[in-house]
Amino acid sequence: MTSPDILRSPESAVGRGAVVVGFDGSQRSRRAARWAAREAASRGARLVVVNVIRGPFPEVVVTPVSMPLPQLVGERAVRAYTKDHLAELAAECAEVAPGVDVDTRAFDGHPAAVLAEVGREAQLLVVGSSGATGLARVFAGSVTAELAHHFARPLVVVRDSDTDDGRVVVGVDGSEPSDRAVEFAADHVARHGGTLVGVHATTGLPVDAMAPGGAWGQGLGLGLDVEQLKTSADALVATSLSGPLARHPEVRAERVVSLARPAQALAEHAEGAALLVVGSHGHGAVRRALLGSVSHAMLHHAPCPLALVRDDGPEH
Repeated sequence: MTSPDILRSPESAVGRGAVVVGFDGSQRSRRAARWAAREAASRGARLVVVNVIRGPFPEVVVTPVSMPLPQLVGERAVRAYTKDHLAELAAECAEVAPGVDVDTRAFDGHPAAVLAEVGREAQLLVVGSSGATGLARVFAGSVTAELAHHFARPLVVVRDSDTDDGRVVVGVDGSEPSDRAVEFAADHVARHGGTLVGVHATTGLPVDAMAPGGAWGQGLGLGLDVEQLKTSADALVATSLSGPLARHPEVRAERVVSLARPAQALAEHAEGAALLVVGSHGHGAVRRALLGSVSHAMLHHAPCPLALVRDDGPEH
């Protein structure tokens, strides 16, 4: 367990092969760190906890008193605050995931840029669903959204949810990003237990699924009755799950076909789940606009922790 100094620039080697989690002092980021610690333990990986400090100093913050009064907080106070809270969190992570190697790091800079760099060679990057206020606001604004749109590796957004029925719900549409999401979800269930639930919405299919040779063109054409549509959609889900289930024969799986739009179907079926997994096409014109709208909706409305699985390409 390391004691952090404040570093000026991160390197991707810091998070190589690890589970990286962003921490800003808020309860939501603390919850994310505990989730990441358990995930690191299941993967046999290091846990790297990253705190990012925005400069320049001094800055004005609001003290938590009945009549808030601004006070100047200098660099020394902020760094001491950061060191103490990281040490406290590292001990908490070691308690919830005994045996995990916890590495705490603090950097100056822009939170999204720092986390993206540290997480560039990580197995997984984990963040809370939003930042804090006052002195702990280092994920202010749209840091999570920035990472969701531009980070090229798997990203998990941990939400305020106390329910976990063991299901891992994954959106299935027959595309390559969906296949990667299914693989991610099956691997998660294999390590944590529970049930894999593949959900396919028969409306709002991506354009590439309706193109010749796509899922729609191979049998989901217009004019089929609802039962035929459901049967074909169920076959698509079964095909998408078959490879990952063959690699993880111990995983129990269920198939769900919904007539709702994708975002609605996923939100409904992920209620109370351990994790919702969604594939993202990344930056691809029409495909980005369609599937991207689903991942964007889930970023704001997922009722449980959300994993966004993107193309394994360079960051944009």
